[in-house]
Amino acid sequence: MTMQDPMADMLTRIRNAQRAMIIDISMPSSNARTAVAKVLKQEGYIEDYQVKSQEHDKSALNITLRYHDGKPVIEEIKTISRPGLRQYKSKDDIPQIRSGLGIVILSTNKGVMTGRDAQSAGVGGELLCSVF
Repeated sequence: MTMQDPMADMLTRIRNAQRAMIIDISMPSSNARTAVAKVLKQEGYIEDYQVKSQEHDKSALNITLRYHDGKPVIEEIKTISRPGLRQYKSKDDIPQIRSGLGIVILSTNKGVMTGRDAQSAGVGGELLCSVF
């Protein structure tokens, strides 16, 4: 069975693991998932991520979640763009999450980056998710 929305699956795995207070999670790897994990690490929402090779030329993305005083660092993580309704924004229309306290992650022609980085680079793109 094929997965319809791999990005939503990744975000749901993170959300469910944090509700269950699980530290390490694993999922099938892709370039987009790895890029989003890299942005989450740069912004301090996760501890670390690794891509490990498995049998039959498949690879797994392992993410170590971050907790502070027994509470998850990520309070809310939501999918914005989905396969049935893609959300594209120009550099001037990139939304702010909770008055700039959260981030929005975009896929641009210069790579996957936060909304602030996209605005400073002068590019827009597809809104992937929001994190607070």
